[in-house]
Amino acid sequence: MLRLRSCTLTQLLSSPYTSHLSPLHRLLSAAAASAVSPAATPGFGAEEYLVSACGLTRAQAIKASTKLSHLKSPAKTDAVLAFLAGIGLSAADVATAIAKDPLLLCAGVERTLAPVFDGLTGLGLSRSEVARIAVFVPSKFRCRSIVSALHYYLTLFGSMDHLLRLLKRGFWLHGSDLERVVKPNVAFLRECGLQDCDIAKLCIRVPRILKINQQRLRRWWHVPKLSVCRMALGCWQKRCMLSHSMTRRRSPPRWST
Repeated sequence: MLRLRSCTLTQLLSSPYTSHLSPLHRLLSAAAASAVSPAATPGFGAEEYLVSACGLTRAQAIKASTKLSHLKSPAKTDAVLAFLAGIGLSAADVATAIAKDPLLLCAGVERTLAPVFDGLTGLGLSRSEVARIAVFVPSKFRCRSIVSALHYYLTLFGSMDHLLRLLKRGFWLHGSDLERVVKPNVAFLRECGLQDCDIAKLCIRVPRILKINQQRLRRWWHVPKLSVCRMALGCWQKRCMLSHSMTRRRSPPRWST
């Protein structure tokens, strides 16, 4: 049975992946149904699995395995690894994502991961962009609320590049904070005269700006000595002006005819 599971998983990982997930769904269903029994697999150990199948270091595996002690079989985890490989994650990407969030291995492919992928590509994200999101914020990638949250952030920041830069730096707000924290802070910054493009640049400079309590944000904004956001915005504006000035100096003169 172990040999059959290994062969099926190898075929699944090497199968061509199109822009639609239905072929992958069929393969995953076949692998789960015919290759692996949901019953406990004798000798299965989470720590060894994390090292051999996921590429974690021994130290990472020891830490991560404490969250996976309930697993008795690799049936579900094999399907998750196959899915991640199918959407474009390299072996190193998978190891990074699992080390950050071991519970990603427990996510349901049909019920959670596939709908998340469909939702994000439906927003216009490319497969490579979705893969980067899975690596940057794996704990959010296994939550279906990520689709609505990213839709809001894409509208606010106006650029996937801006959002990916923030995610790489650890920026994220849980979906439940969107109405309670993020939107009120954005509304306040708009009241202060900032455009959405200014807010996006400000978040890149001060990623936590949308997370903080609004009273603290108001205090930071209005008190000069504590005005972190105003200083950051001012530095950004000065840098843009300097860059524009240097560009004009380097540009060849335009001769009128």
